Amino acid sequence: MSVFLIIISLFLLAFSALLVWQVLEQRKMIKQMLQSEDISDTHQDPELVLTLRVRDPIALAKRESRTGRVLADRLPVMTRKMVYQEVMKELERELDERDIEVDMHIEYR
Repeated sequence: MSVFLIIISLFLLAFSALLVWQVLEQRKMIKQMLQSEDISDTHQDPELVLTLRVRDPIALAKRESRTGRVLADRLPVMTRKMVYQEVMKELERELDERDIEVDMHIEYR
């Protein structure tokens, strides 16, 4: 029984050594690729992006404007776009008043 355990331990040791060798080779390969492409090895922090979603733009349009009440049921896609454009304008005005510089755009997903 002890011979069996020794054989398994040696097998696991050899397998672990093989895995360590593969990791070291991959690191070498990555460094070579980064050097050949002139890419620095330093990592930059990810850029933070704020996403805003109006939960019920149709109800907001109906509540806030007369035109929204008329258009909401007949042209919901156009109403939704108009709501987002108006929200963007209001946010931009508010942020300008506070001297906060922002880049704002609408993404259609």
